[in-house]
Amino acid sequence: MLRRRPAPHPVLPAHRWSGQSRLRRFWNALRWWLATALLVAALWYWFGATRIAPMRIPEGPQEVLTGPFTRCGSGRALTCAVDGDTIMVGQRAIRVIGIDAPEIHPARCPDEAQKGEAAAQLLLTLLNQGPVTLAGPAPPVHDEYGRELRHLLRAKADGSVQSLADDMVSSGLARPYLRGARDPWC
Repeated sequence: MLRRRPAPHPVLPAHRWSGQSRLRRFWNALRWWLATALLVAALWYWFGATRIAPMRIPEGPQEVLTGPFTRCGSGRALTCAVDGDTIMVGQRAIRVIGIDAPEIHPARCPDEAQKGEAAAQLLLTLLNQGPVTLAGPAPPVHDEYGRELRHLLRAKADGSVQSLADDMVSSGLARPYLRGARDPWC
């Protein structure tokens, strides 16, 4: 009795094989996925929102803060910067919407402490450049630590709006953040 040897590779039907190599068949299946992914990435790049704060100062209740701002902890100040994403106005703690800055107290590593101090200094510099408008939902929304969540905006002479959160992110001393897990700074 004659035994048939099993085929070393599965045999494809002729309509699927069409005389193409394995690499060519793989590429034909993959290129449509690559083209779709490239198109989605290009649309996200061109039309994606890269701005954290609103394009204009929102209507509704606002509060304008004028300096001088200092670092919190050095004497008693009415307005001060706690770290790169939190300020104090009187007894109110205000968290900047849309960013996460490195922690200072407690920092997880010396590098995070150094970046946190640099972020706090940058925020302090931005705050002392002129009047800042606190804008956000009314009534104020608070985070899990009791801080008010607000945008820090400055109206420019040309009618545009400067967002301190966008400036912090563009400097590399803060990251965009809208709740959820945070990446470590170490």
